Order: sequence, then C-alpha cells, then structure tokens
Amino acid sequence: MPVFAVLLSLFLGKYNADPMTILSLLFSKMPFGFGGEFSPNLETAIFQVRLPRVWTALLVGMSLSVSGAVFQGVFRNPLVSDHILGVSNGASLGAAAAILLGTSMAGVQLAAFFTGLLAVGLTYSVSRIYKTSSTPLTLVLSGIIVGGFFSALVSLMKSVADPYDKMPAIVFWLMGSFAKISSVDLKYAVPAMCIPIIALWLVRWRINVLAMGEEDARALGMNTEQFRLVLIVLSTIATSSAVAVSGVIGWVGLVIPHVARILVGPDHKYLIPASISLGGTYMVLMDDLARSLATAEISIGILTAIIGAPFFAYLLRKGTNWS
Repeated sequence: MPVFAVLLSLFLGKYNADPMTILSLLFSKMPFGFGGEFSPNLETAIFQVRLPRVWTALLVGMSLSVSGAVFQGVFRNPLVSDHILGVSNGASLGAAAAILLGTSMAGVQLAAFFTGLLAVGLTYSVSRIYKTSSTPLTLVLSGIIVGGFFSALVSLMKSVADPYDKMPAIVFWLMGSFAKISSVDLKYAVPAMCIPIIALWLVRWRINVLAMGEEDARALGMNTEQFRLVLIVLSTIATSSAVAVSGVIGWVGLVIPHVARILVGPDHKYLIPASISLGGTYMVLMDDLARSLATAEISIGILTAIIGAPFFAYLLRKGTNWS
C-alpha cells in the first residue's frame, strides 16, 4: 500500500504533468534506467518538492502509528497515543521558542526535537518521585502533568508573540504541515525516524510478553521496567523526530493501531508491521488531500482530526475488542 500511495502522490500537484512522463523521469534516474530529455521545471517539481514531501509524510505516518501501537501495548491501554508522555507539547514549546527567536527552519526542527525528548525525560523523572518503581499509571499521569505545563508555556509564548508575524507562524506550525519540507530535511529525518522504527520492528514480539502484565512478564524472566524504558525511548525518538519536521499531527497514533488491530489482531508480531504500513499510507493520502482539496493548502492536522475523531467514535460505538 505505501508504494501505491507514494506513486499516486507524485502525480498530484500544482505542476501538471502526464503520469507516464513522471514515471519515465523516475526510471531515468535509476542505475538501470534509460536516458531522456525532461523539462527542468518537471525535475525540480518531482525531485525537489514532491519526493521529499512524500517521503517525509510516509516516515511521519509510520513513526506516529508505530509509536501509538507500542504505547498502547506498553501501557495496556487502548486510549493512549504517541503523544501521551508530553512529547508533542514539549516539541511545541521548542518550536515556539525558536520561532520567537527568529531562527531558521532547521533551528525550529532541532529545538522541537530536543525539547520533545526533554519533556519525556521530565515525565519519567516525575514518575520516579514515588518510592516504588515507575508503573504505567504513574508514567501516564506524569505525562499529563508535564504536557499540561508545557502547553501552558506555549500559550504564554503565543500571547507575547508579534500578532502579525510570529504568532501566525507558531499557530501554523502547531496545526501540522509538510508545505515547507525540502530535500535537506530528509538528511536528518530519514535516520532519526528509520532507526527507531526498525528497532521497534525487531523487538515487536517481546511487546506481547510485556502486554501480558507485570507479574506474568516478570515470571517469564523479563526485566519489565528496563524493557519498558527502551520502548519508551525508541518511541519518543520516533515521535519527536516526526513532530519536529511536520508539527503536531494528532489522532494518527491513536486511530491507526486500532485499524491495524482489526485487520491483523492484537499480536504485536503482526500489529507493528501493519501499523507501520497503514500509518505511512494514511499520512501520504492525507497530505494529498491537504494540498488538493482547496486552492490554499489545508493544515494536515485539521484533516486528521476531522477524519480520526468520528472514526474513533465509530470504533467505540461498535464495541471493538481492544485486547
């Protein structure tokens, strides 16, 4: 599915071109491809605009969905998502601060990435205040505390920002978009998202053991706290990287794992690959809609909420088996 979604996305855009011409251009750049004369404008549109944007959307969708699936398994709660530990609020704070300081887009992305990691680090530290070891419940509650605090700081920054320049930029970033993605972003986005995705895919079978419960997992010889921390770190890196390049995009990490669970069942051996495939496909298609529905591009976070919220309500109404 992701392959077809990527190909379809290359045919859509403001620059009109025949699909066969675009395919010929793509094949001409492959080692075994054939040469040909193509318009410089077409090459720029495909290789400098559409391909980086499509690949980034694909990776972001994969990162958010696999993180949501992992968190739902780790916390044994179908209502948690990839943002549950405050990573999106932390990344929003870093991006807002960078925009206020007038840094470049690369600076905004770096600030968002590291403050996203910082937020989850604070969440874990707050959960460790208790005398006993961190439990899934204390981590979730700590994430709500840290996320709410960082959200308040973002609101404070919006209130003091220039209403004609800085504040619109902050609001636009918070709604999520791939409009400003360039080929340079791929150099950092690909390893930052691919490495944790691959790592989570490799350990997916062990998540089944953790999802059985603390006592059962320990009885089977698993160090639950250590393995949970590894999963949280990998998922946080994937989510923070995704939020850094695209802004805050909600409902993907919450809804897509449930769709995958309906299709392949609760076994993480199949659930994780299904979430990766469905998440990447879904995000690419949503980006196609965002740049095709209207003359002005629609923020992708708006579309994912419009589609995700009613669909999740449908899942609740249907009484889906969450286990």
